[in-house]
Amino acid sequence: MDPLIAAAARALAAGDTLSALKHIALRDDALALALRGIAMAQFGDLARAKEMLGNAARAFGDKEPIARARCSLAEAEIALVSRDLGRSMERLGAARATLEAFGDLANAAHAGYLEARGLLLIGRLDEAERVLGGLDVDALPATSRVGYDLVAAGIAIRRIRASSAQDALDRARIAAFGVGNAALMVEVDRAMRAFEAPAARLVARDGERLLRLEEVELLFASHALIIDACRNVVRANRAIASLDSRPVLFAIMRVLGEAWPEDASREELLVRAFRAREADESHRARLRVEIGRLREAIRSWAEIHATERGFVLEAHEIDQVAVLAPPVEDEHGEVLALLADGEAWSSSALALALNVSPRTVQRTLDILAENGKAEWFGQGRARRWIATSVPGFPTSLLLPAVGVVG
Repeated sequence: MDPLIAAAARALAAGDTLSALKHIALRDDALALALRGIAMAQFGDLARAKEMLGNAARAFGDKEPIARARCSLAEAEIALVSRDLGRSMERLGAARATLEAFGDLANAAHAGYLEARGLLLIGRLDEAERVLGGLDVDALPATSRVGYDLVAAGIAIRRIRASSAQDALDRARIAAFGVGNAALMVEVDRAMRAFEAPAARLVARDGERLLRLEEVELLFASHALIIDACRNVVRANRAIASLDSRPVLFAIMRVLGEAWPEDASREELLVRAFRAREADESHRARLRVEIGRLREAIRSWAEIHATERGFVLEAHEIDQVAVLAPPVEDEHGEVLALLADGEAWSSSALALALNVSPRTVQRTLDILAENGKAEWFGQGRARRWIATSVPGFPTSLLLPAVGVVG
């Protein structure tokens, strides 16, 4: 290998980016472009890094498929960091197949880890777990092993498995310490802080308190009837009924749960379910209809009885009714929860992660910007969004996964 290229590669591997650039800063051959792209990524100039890696991949062409696949792999890693979950991530599977075919097992395993990390970001937990489970962990580079354990922890957190998440985070911390990479140690520390922060809020008639993830897991394993406002579902004895597409029914259920074991007044139900400040007979008639629909939805677990002033929830063979809510509630909480990870997101990536239309996300971002809760930089396709300081706002720990409510 060209001695300057070899020296630059060694410097990059050691984290000495300036020394690497001294060897190749003025060169524009394919290998030099690829290394310069990696150097720019280490400096944080992700747009320039992506451009150089794309130029390097084109320069390698079809005659050097393995080098081209490595460039695609580096582009995908940059896409993950910059929350640009489009074409670069789509090419990752092909790059992984090429690397495996040519025997580059370390980079192939790294590509698999990146694929799992991208799937976790957009809430596809089953797919992420399947990809992660199919990796040859021993083939992973030491730095990738840290990321592998962080992805495993993320999946466990989203599935409310506190012990598994703690074990994965401990492995990630040990691996990061062994590598001695400061950036990796910061990432692990950030994940540990998110795990240790309150994950939800238990709301009852006599008050509320914050719960850590392990307390949420214990609550889910109990015999309580749980009205889960983090996912808009009702849980009991591990069975789940989703009311995500029926917000009025869920709002009524939540009011009844917060009032339990007492009754909830018709006035409060009308205000919170229908936002009817001045209720008339039509609102009361609609409330009766929706109560009937809710009775049908929860008949396996509870009944709803009319009282003189409203309605009361009576659970079957269950001695506790619990309302679980996010630590801080906001009308656009799911978008803010994703932005709270500290990274800059594109609106298209947010739409993908939340499984909604880009236009819906854009309207939400505009409202958050107007209210001073989010801000953007860049223009056009390069525009990225970040959260302004929102003290105490939750992370994405309890965001619903695509097609999964448990």
